[in-house]
Amino acid sequence: MTDITATPPMTPTASPASSCPVSFEFFPPKTPEGAEKLRLVRQQLYGLKPEFCSVTFGAGGSTQEGTFNTVRDILAEGVSAASHFSCIGATRDTVRAQLATLKAMGVKRLVALRGDLPSGFGVGGEFQYASDLVAFIRTETGDDFYIEVAAYPEMHPQAKSPAADLQAFAAKVNAGANSAITQYFYNADAYFRFVEEASALGLNVPVVPGVMPITSSTQLMRFSDASGAEIPRWIRLRLQSFGDDVASIKAFGLDVVTNLCAQLKAGGAPSLHFYSMNQSAATLEICRRLG
Repeated sequence: MTDITATPPMTPTASPASSCPVSFEFFPPKTPEGAEKLRLVRQQLYGLKPEFCSVTFGAGGSTQEGTFNTVRDILAEGVSAASHFSCIGATRDTVRAQLATLKAMGVKRLVALRGDLPSGFGVGGEFQYASDLVAFIRTETGDDFYIEVAAYPEMHPQAKSPAADLQAFAAKVNAGANSAITQYFYNADAYFRFVEEASALGLNVPVVPGVMPITSSTQLMRFSDASGAEIPRWIRLRLQSFGDDVASIKAFGLDVVTNLCAQLKAGGAPSLHFYSMNQSAATLEICRRLG
């Protein structure tokens, strides 16, 4: 249980000599200016030699063209690229065609998700859960793709219980997932407990912590309210106390997230996956502090 009154120490404990693989998530830009900015951000982050870079997939596949174009750009830059791939509202035929496109592009890695439909749409489609998508990909393509799935250390907001959420994760792994990337969190104990409980069920795939740098309190609150990710009370109160002081928010955020990453590294996390928000400064600084 999170101690909502205590403020954890802010001094990272990672040794400069230690190393931990990293990967980055981007979203497809909507404008030529955004695309150019993202190219510069990627070049800066490539200096950290990422294992791969993933690109998000809009609700109902609404950003498919932008997603695939960004994936192509990353591959052309000599870096492994993973396309997010959501299935809600999709049919077997549309998924089969998209898989063929990605395979022809040279994509070797997918992040398989249930995903969300755009507002105003019914559920529809031929896939109900991400585990259905994973099983279909395996049936259609064998081992052509390395498949990542999502994990929720603090429980998926739509899950009925922690046990039900863990069983949903088990279904994805048993359907053929190779590893998982978590929803972001700021309580390392939640991550370690999830990994321990998954291991107890024989789910011994790597579970990679998803890391969200803190650069804007309003943005973080909005994302967390929508996703169900918990912001510990002491962090929320501290961010609120800074008001519109952007410099203090960013400095505090760097301390908090660096400390979190140091705990995750020390506890044996296999790698770190940064939700970059198409920015580089915070991620670069966190990784510099971690050595």
